[in-house]
Amino acid sequence: MAETTDTAIADQAPAAAASPVRRRPPARRPNNRTGLKRFLLALPVPFLFLVFWQVGQQNAWEVPVVGIRMEYLPAPADVITALWNYAFGSADPDAFSGELWINLGASSLRVLTGFAIAAAIAIPLGILMGRYYTMDSLFDPFINLFRPIPATAWVPLVGLLIGWGDQATVFLIALSAFFPIVLGAISGSKEVPPRLIEAGQMLGARKWEVLAQVVVPASAAAVMNGLRVGLGIAWVVLVLGESVGVSVGLGADIILARDVVRTDQVVVGMIVIGAAGFLSDRLLVGAFRLGTRGRPLIK
Repeated sequence: MAETTDTAIADQAPAAAASPVRRRPPARRPNNRTGLKRFLLALPVPFLFLVFWQVGQQNAWEVPVVGIRMEYLPAPADVITALWNYAFGSADPDAFSGELWINLGASSLRVLTGFAIAAAIAIPLGILMGRYYTMDSLFDPFINLFRPIPATAWVPLVGLLIGWGDQATVFLIALSAFFPIVLGAISGSKEVPPRLIEAGQMLGARKWEVLAQVVVPASAAAVMNGLRVGLGIAWVVLVLGESVGVSVGLGADIILARDVVRTDQVVVGMIVIGAAGFLSDRLLVGAFRLGTRGRPLIK
């Protein structure tokens, strides 16, 4: 029997030695050439959109199905002029001249506050719901009951309970950003490989240590995706929150521009919110990559 075993081991040893060792390919890191290519690929679509906008406005096109009459849109050149006036003023000032920075600062502070409140509650709650059956059973029906209610449906109740102003805006932002963040945290913590948990337990880690040192880092990518979606929704809800009872803010300026029929200023407000949302998303992703030391957790 011993001779048979030795023979088998001797037969397998050369095969094992001859088989190549599979190594995981290194993660691809973006270089300057890839960044330039990505930048160039991002240019044609906005350019074609501007051409469509300019030609459609000049020829008074009407977009089928939705019925948008482009003759009422401002020309792109008028929007650029209004944006410059909004940021730096002009020789013929109006109510919007040079008001960009103070309004952008006020709106950014509201978005940041509401988003931080949502993240502070949603991330630990989602992690616990994803790992513990009791927590999931307690909160899952509650979350799925309130999650489909849109922010617009909350506005009348919020106005009656809180009133209009900063607090109501922050509440609506926090409420809207909460659900995608908590769902991302739940998904991430549920998908942690059981072997990671077992490895932590075998090394003597206690429950809270496994949660903090294994589950949370392994859930980081899904949590980050939830944070990005939540941050985008926070900017979407901003105009709704600042539409009543707020005098300083990008949403308040858009409402004012609508009341005085300044379509160019409405478009300028939309562009500024889009740019602020894009920049805040890049900052969030950059902070995450810096915090995770460049590990390829998200793409």
